[in-house]
Amino acid sequence: MSLQVKHNGQVIVRAPRNASLKDIESFVRKNSAWLKKHLAQVEKNLAADAASPVQPLTMDEIRALADQAMRVIPARTAHFAPLVGVRYGRITIRNQKTRWGSCSSKGNLNFNCLLMLAPPEVLDYVVVHELCHRKEMNHSPRFWAEVANIIPDYKKYESWLKTEGAKLMRRMTG
Repeated sequence: MSLQVKHNGQVIVRAPRNASLKDIESFVRKNSAWLKKHLAQVEKNLAADAASPVQPLTMDEIRALADQAMRVIPARTAHFAPLVGVRYGRITIRNQKTRWGSCSSKGNLNFNCLLMLAPPEVLDYVVVHELCHRKEMNHSPRFWAEVANIIPDYKKYESWLKTEGAKLMRRMTG
């Protein structure tokens, strides 16, 4: 089962077809702290948008960012992969509303074209983060130690993504 909070505050609960309503309600109750935290963030984002609305990206702007990302991100990935000590599969650039990157179990990497609007150090952090998933497909202490081996001050880039990155993500919702 999973929970998702959309940018407009809509909550989506995904459950297997055979899950009982009782099991679903129990799952939502167990994750109520997570849900409240994310709904509070949506409220904060909506208030920020009302105070200073973000300019949605046009399809042409998104295409240009994706083209730029296809030139930049594979080069950064090729640079960092030997430092992390991993190999990877194909690289895909996406225009996502909720993720900066992901790594499949087959070693394929996905990156958000909005990374082209982030500082280069943030882009490098996301690349290293996804490459480290080639060693640890989780967010365990061992995973974070791998990230810190390459980018010791990664927490400041994570923080940037949560604050400034959230504003960039809202531009994709337009």
